[in-house]
Amino acid sequence: MISILAYSVLAIYTIALFYITVYCVMQFNLLYHYKKYQKGGAAPQTAAQEPLTVNQHGELKRARASRYGEDKGETLVLADAAAEEWPFVTVQLPIYNELYVIERLIDSVAAFDYPTDRFEIHILDDSTDETIEVVRKKVEAVRAKGFNIEQIRREKRQGFKAGALRDGMEYAQGEFIAIFDADFLPRPDFLQQTIPHFQDPEVGVVQTRWEHINQDYSLITRLQALQLNVHFTVEQVGRMSGDYLLQFNGTAGVWRRETIEHAGGWEADTLTEDLDLSIRAQMKGWRIHFLEHIGSPAELPVEMNSLKSQQFRWMKGGAETAKKMLPAVWRSTTFTLNQKIHATSHLLASSIFLFVFITGVSSVPLLFLLGDLIELGFSKNFFAYFLVGLLSVIGIYYVANVQAPVHRDSFGKALFKFIFLFPLFLALSMGLSLHNTVAVLQGFRGKKSPFVRTPKFNIKTMRDSFRKHKYLSKKITWTTVLEGLLALYFAGAVVGGLYIQNTTFLVFHFMLALGYGAIFYYTLRHLSIK
Repeated sequence: MISILAYSVLAIYTIALFYITVYCVMQFNLLYHYKKYQKGGAAPQTAAQEPLTVNQHGELKRARASRYGEDKGETLVLADAAAEEWPFVTVQLPIYNELYVIERLIDSVAAFDYPTDRFEIHILDDSTDETIEVVRKKVEAVRAKGFNIEQIRREKRQGFKAGALRDGMEYAQGEFIAIFDADFLPRPDFLQQTIPHFQDPEVGVVQTRWEHINQDYSLITRLQALQLNVHFTVEQVGRMSGDYLLQFNGTAGVWRRETIEHAGGWEADTLTEDLDLSIRAQMKGWRIHFLEHIGSPAELPVEMNSLKSQQFRWMKGGAETAKKMLPAVWRSTTFTLNQKIHATSHLLASSIFLFVFITGVSSVPLLFLLGDLIELGFSKNFFAYFLVGLLSVIGIYYVANVQAPVHRDSFGKALFKFIFLFPLFLALSMGLSLHNTVAVLQGFRGKKSPFVRTPKFNIKTMRDSFRKHKYLSKKITWTTVLEGLLALYFAGAVVGGLYIQNTTFLVFHFMLALGYGAIFYYTLRHLSIK
């Protein structure tokens, strides 16, 4: 009976660990393509000589000549044409109760170095609080300076952000649609840097890299930056270089209007409408071009409950999009087998937390059953094979946060920060695995929930505070209680392992206890702010 139980637990643990390892190796493939690109390998390009045609499946097949820009390697410039011939752009700012940051966003967009009569600003305002009046006054002030700016409100907030973008298309006059969330501060040359890339007529989206204006505010913001830097260097560039599917990240990017319409428009049946439309657009033959060297500054969540709401939306939305789009991806005649495999890994990325959670929970009974397994001939050296996953992750995060050319820190400073922060990042990720697992399971089950936006508080420096601000959560959830119990569970495993003199999982259980304990502590601490 003990042997059956021991082998059952071992099987569960091994399957989960194998899934994590395969995912990490797939990510390492992106690192390979990233390094290849940085050494001079170019991203796949398409021809631009023949007229545009669309086959019977509605898929874009050939390019057409472009009116905009000239290619100068990584630096593209607008053509030497009169200002009135520059493409007209609609800048959409979808917001909901963004009292603290909306004015600075409008000011940033109004500062674009682009002819004022060649772009319009639409604030897609679904707010229900004082933000409405703040926006109204700001719009009047900016319009008085000669800008084409409108506050657009809907009677019902149907479809949340996707619904706002969908309904906003009715008013948009632009050939190109630039989108920014409320917490961004785009630089004046944003349109100058992005629009020329649409000279390639098969490019449907241009996405820029997120930068972090408050990265050094706290440990929480530093760890978020560590993770986001991976996506906005190794992952996005690696996918572009490897000719895999990329994604629009919901903000700090520009869409060709034709692409949105050709792909079926914004749909509100998932919480990650950006990923959903990205896949549908690429299925139609459009490409996404990522600009690693062009940064768009934004504010990171500074308190734990905001971070958790953001993570929940991303993880659940990712699962919803995977459920919706994976069958279509595999039926597609547009994608190669290699693209389908990597798209599957991409769409199932959120499920990694489910397997991290399973691995952690099952490792505790396995600790106490390991002796019985060894007596039955099992060698714990078997686990060493899975170190390839950990080594892959270390390599990916090292390159993204130390070697990537977009970072301004010296090598020594970047390396020191990485050595200090990376173990803490692993612990925090493990601590979020329960919360994110709930989100993933809800997504795959099809359980619907509202789009809970991540509140931002105009936090830029250490001197800024989010105390006494609105939008802070005051609710203790059942997952928070379980996170506290899991911290005790893994702390007990550390003590138990020392007691039975089995240190196989000692570091793993210590990091799990630290991660869950930190999540539990910061969640309660930030709930108590008055």
